[in-house]
Amino acid sequence: MPSGESFSKRNRYAAAGKEIKIREDAPEGLRFAMLEMAKELEWTPKALRNIVCRVLRVRPDPSNWSEYPNVWDEVQGLVYDADWFKVYDLVEAIYAAMLQNDREHGGNDAKRFAAEMNSYFLEEGVGWQLIDGQVVTRGTEAFESVVANAEKALKKSGRPTAASHIHEALQDLSRRPKADLAGAIYHGMGALEAVARDITGDAKATLGEAIKRNPDLLPKPLDTALSQVWGYASNEARHVKEGREPEREAAELVVGLAAVVATYLTKK
Repeated sequence: MPSGESFSKRNRYAAAGKEIKIREDAPEGLRFAMLEMAKELEWTPKALRNIVCRVLRVRPDPSNWSEYPNVWDEVQGLVYDADWFKVYDLVEAIYAAMLQNDREHGGNDAKRFAAEMNSYFLEEGVGWQLIDGQVVTRGTEAFESVVANAEKALKKSGRPTAASHIHEALQDLSRRPKADLAGAIYHGMGALEAVARDITGDAKATLGEAIKRNPDLLPKPLDTALSQVWGYASNEARHVKEGREPEREAAELVVGLAAVVATYLTKK
C-alpha cells in the first residue's frame, strides 16, 4: 500500500489458507479485490479502463470523461459482468501493464500486485496463483511441492523431455475455461515413462513394459501398483471414451504420483 504496510504484514500475521473450493469461478469478492489492489497502487480508472476494454474487446464509453465516478463505474460494471475466465485474463493483463510500467519508470507495482493476489487466492480458497505473470493452477501444498521438486530434479539430471511433460501437465490443469484433465494425466505419466526409458535404455518401451522387463526398477509391490496406475492412465488419457471425463482430483493424484516416482528414479 502507498501509505505503508498494514499491521498484519508488518508483524507477519497471515490467515491459514482455506481448502480449495473455487476453480471455474471468479466470485464478486475476487473481482472487487483485483480492482481495489490496483487502485491502492494508484492506478487510475482510465488506465484500468484501457486494460479492461482491450482484454474484453469492448469500446470505452466516449461519454465518460471524469475519473470518478463515471470511468470508475464503467470499469466496475465491465469487470463484474465479465465471464469468470476473463477475470483471470484481466489479472494477467493488469500485472503485465504494471510490469511494463515498472521497467520504464521504476517501481515494484507488479510484484506487490502479484503478492496481494496470491495472498487473496490462498486465504479465500481459490485454486489459482499468479506466477511469472500467468495465472496457473494451484493445488494443495503437498502437490505444489512434489511437482515443483520433480521439474527441478528432472532438469538438473539432464532430462528436459520429462521435465517438459511435467510442465505441460500443469498447463493442462491450468487451461481455462475448461481444464484438460486427460491431457494432464497423459503428460504426467509421459514424464515418468520418459525417465523409465532413459534409465533402462529402452527407448520404445511403454512404462508398463519397462517395469515388467526391469524388476529392480521399483521396490515391490510398488512396481505392481504403478503398473496398475499406468493402466488407469492409459484408459483415461490414451483411450478417451465419449462422455467420460476423469475427475480433477484423480488427475492431480496421477500427476503428483508421477512426479514423486520420477524424482525417485532420477536418484537411482
